Amino acid sequence: MSMANVLKLGVPSGSLQEPTAELFRRAGYEITFSSRSYYPTINDPEIDCLLVRAQEMARYVEQGVLDAGITGHDWVVETDSDVEEVCELVYSKVSRQPTRWVLCVPEDSAVTAVADLQGKRIATEVVNLTRAYLADHGVTADIEFSWGATEVKPPRLADAIVEVTETGSSLRANNLRIVDEVLTSTPRLIMNRTAAADAWKREKVANLELMLKACLAAEGKVGLMMNVRRADLEAVVGVLPALQTPTVSALADEEWVDVNSIVEEAVVRLIVPKLKTAGARGIVEYAINKIID
Repeated sequence: MSMANVLKLGVPSGSLQEPTAELFRRAGYEITFSSRSYYPTINDPEIDCLLVRAQEMARYVEQGVLDAGITGHDWVVETDSDVEEVCELVYSKVSRQPTRWVLCVPEDSAVTAVADLQGKRIATEVVNLTRAYLADHGVTADIEFSWGATEVKPPRLADAIVEVTETGSSLRANNLRIVDEVLTSTPRLIMNRTAAADAWKREKVANLELMLKACLAAEGKVGLMMNVRRADLEAVVGVLPALQTPTVSALADEEWVDVNSIVEEAVVRLIVPKLKTAGARGIVEYAINKIID
């Protein structure tokens, strides 16, 4: 196998590292991290992994150090990297909610709108994002890079901050209130533009995209199968959620059919009793790992 047939893939370190490995595992790719190595192993000889901070991923992909990688859309924008965003992958460490970069001030601050920050000091990890956001609002302020613990800087070290949040709990704990949302971000599978023009690498990434998205599509869903008398079929199908048409298969006994459907796991406890009342028998719930359209 020539080196051309190896995909150099960036795996994000930090908060996305374990969720990424878990998503890949469900897709059939076992990524193994060793304690001090930046080179995780993966059970695919055609993929070469490198552990990279999400903040730096897009830059390395743009430069061709990596063919592809996973990082937040926010870091693609912040580093102004010219990469191809192949697809969105909605998963994260806390929730399935997008990451939000928000402009915050202390609860007792007189600031109520972006315009009130004219000439003020703002601390943030996303200097370029913040600069562009303020420019859009016609505001000039002193923006300084924050090396961490940004939420504890107001009011003494900064008048405001632009900080990342998923749940808002850390902001509330530090008596901060949100003035505005600067950017909403989700993880993306990104690709180097030269690599994207290579047929083999393009197909390799497309296959990876297919399997990862199939896992995400199956999240929170289960399969239900049951036996139903033909006479009760309409009533049973009427109970099932209308998201997709159930599969109906003939059985040896012509009076009965097998009904198979995919439903949200959260509704199973509500609809199973109704299915039984409507005439369904032998109801079986089963796990679903992937849904491929």
